Amino acid sequence: MILLYGIPNCDTVKKARAWLSEHGLAYTFHDFKKQGVPPEQLALWTQAAGWEKLLNRKGTTWRKLDAAAQAAVVDAASAQSLMLAHASVIKRPVVDWGNNGITVGFDAAAWAGRI
Repeated sequence: MILLYGIPNCDTVKKARAWLSEHGLAYTFHDFKKQGVPPEQLALWTQAAGWEKLLNRKGTTWRKLDAAAQAAVVDAASAQSLMLAHASVIKRPVVDWGNNGITVGFDAAAWAGRI
């Protein structure tokens, strides 16, 4: 089963959901806003993809953080702490492909290789 994590009003998540549907792939959507970020999953994503890839430093949430909060993110533990406190700072979508690994962000070409 494919698990897609994100925020429903995020344009990239919308594209990802549409892509999965167009390709007839069943998935379960986990809404960070309503269901929160599962800490145990966040640890797995950090291990699989790396905290640098998982942390969205280009997004609005990151830019709204004060300089001290941004500077405090120096390693996986500090990044995970921030991501748990501010789910919107996680690059989206995060997709758990089951036995096919984890991806961060939407890349149609890369995803096509997983189906």
